Amino acid sequence: MPIQAVATFETFQNPSPTRDYTIHIRIPEFTCLCPKTGQPDFATLYLDYVPDILCIELKALKGYIWSFRDQGTFHEAVTNRILDDLVAAVAPRFMRLRAEFNVRGGIYTTIVAEYQANHWTPPLVVTLP
Repeated sequence: MPIQAVATFETFQNPSPTRDYTIHIRIPEFTCLCPKTGQPDFATLYLDYVPDILCIELKALKGYIWSFRDQGTFHEAVTNRILDDLVAAVAPRFMRLRAEFNVRGGIYTTIVAEYQANHWTPPLVVTLP
């Protein structure tokens, strides 16, 4: 049965909520429509987050990402909307979404949006000899 395009998320309990660790997700097949021309825009999304209590279920994330295929939206708007929706769903300690859009009219666009929870302080960087 194919995955349905949906605008919701499923989550699961973080298996290590006492530890700061980073989840890296690469989504190479993001598509939406140009709001001016209706032509498709293609991007690779890079999602990095430090979970708190909840994590994002990947199959549901795929369905959510597919829900943008027929939507006309500016790159800046869709990147920030996805970040806002993900933050609302899982309330991470930290989340960064980088959207690298393919060339259109000779111009590449990369949008980076971040969220950091008020209660979270990033760990110090450890430099080893």
